[in-house]
Amino acid sequence: MPHINIQYSQNLQPDIDMQHFCETIRQTCLTIEAFPMAGIRVRAMAVDYYAIADGNPAHGFIDIIVRLREGRSTEIKQAAIQDIFDTAKQFLGPAFERRSIALSAEIIDINAELSPKFGTIRAHLKNEG
Repeated sequence: MPHINIQYSQNLQPDIDMQHFCETIRQTCLTIEAFPMAGIRVRAMAVDYYAIADGNPAHGFIDIIVRLREGRSTEIKQAAIQDIFDTAKQFLGPAFERRSIALSAEIIDINAELSPKFGTIRAHLKNEG
């Protein structure tokens, strides 16, 4: 962990390079000491159906959800989500100037006892530093 799930309104696709956004968020996660590199996953999913504020179809949203194994202090989680949020705001700056977008982010603790994991990524990493 962490797994970063980005949900966004599909009407933002013409204005935002989501692959580049995911990579930018991943790069920020690499700088967060509490996030093991081998566990970082960044995913973006367009939401086709949504209703926002006054119903104007030009409004858009991006919601960043960080799922993280429990055990980190509130201070560490606050710093981590703020780093990710600040990166997102900076990346999205040009899009914010062109259109209305709501940006939100949160960290959700995952109970390790209720979330089994298995993978071979670490065995295939060239350098897990």
